[in-house]
Amino acid sequence: MSTDPQKDWQHWHERRTASVAAPHGPLSLSGTYWLADYPEGRIPAVPGEWREEGDEVVLSAGAEDAVTVDGVPLIGTVRLTADHGPIPESRVESAGRRLVVLRREGLWAVRDFDPESAARRAYRGIEATPYDAGWSLPGVFRPYEEAQSLRVENADGRERGLGLSGELVFAIGGAEHSLRVAVEDDGSLWAVFADATSGTSSYRFRFLRPAAPAEDGSVTVDFNRALLPPCAFADHFICPFPPPGNTLPVPVPAGERRVLTD
Repeated sequence: MSTDPQKDWQHWHERRTASVAAPHGPLSLSGTYWLADYPEGRIPAVPGEWREEGDEVVLSAGAEDAVTVDGVPLIGTVRLTADHGPIPESRVESAGRRLVVLRREGLWAVRDFDPESAARRAYRGIEATPYDAGWSLPGVFRPYEEAQSLRVENADGRERGLGLSGELVFAIGGAEHSLRVAVEDDGSLWAVFADATSGTSSYRFRFLRPAAPAEDGSVTVDFNRALLPPCAFADHFICPFPPPGNTLPVPVPAGERRVLTD
């Protein structure tokens, strides 16, 4: 990283613009199929037969399905668990598509990442506000005594639990504000937030991922790196909406704003 925050942001933005357009990036998600909706095991848009059995998914396929698992053609059955690594490293593939096993709150799904998706073909970049040092703010993380879980609506219309570990406190224009945040495995923070620009000059909500706080709780709150959520790129993601208290009453004209398409 250089000593020039503006150049660092520009490099970050360029990498981000390119990464979402990767063959199996978020733009390639063409479907999320919950197995409970297909009790017979056949998903019309996905090859093979998919059935849930307790803590596993059983995939059956024949030669006509052209399915591979770990690079080996599957003729017969295999037991699968949820994929947790990068999409290109998921176990199941068919004709260049990655078929990713997902589990949320005990429910199983298959995601279809197709490099030929309409969203990926139409993508032209991410509209983002140029770097503004005034939106890189000092803040402090205040952890809860005990982690919380709230039910919040997701982009697919269903409610799911959202784990929250504390509050991120900062000032905008001299007024104190806070966001409820989760703590990731590496200690970094994650917030789902909206502001007075949401749904007008920016997407309806965004993500913020500050680095891990220092020992005294201090942390930089850099809205220049506010991110569009995955569901801004493809309708089949199940992003959580902002929890109560995470809609800022002021505009935040910084960071990523919306997807540019044909």
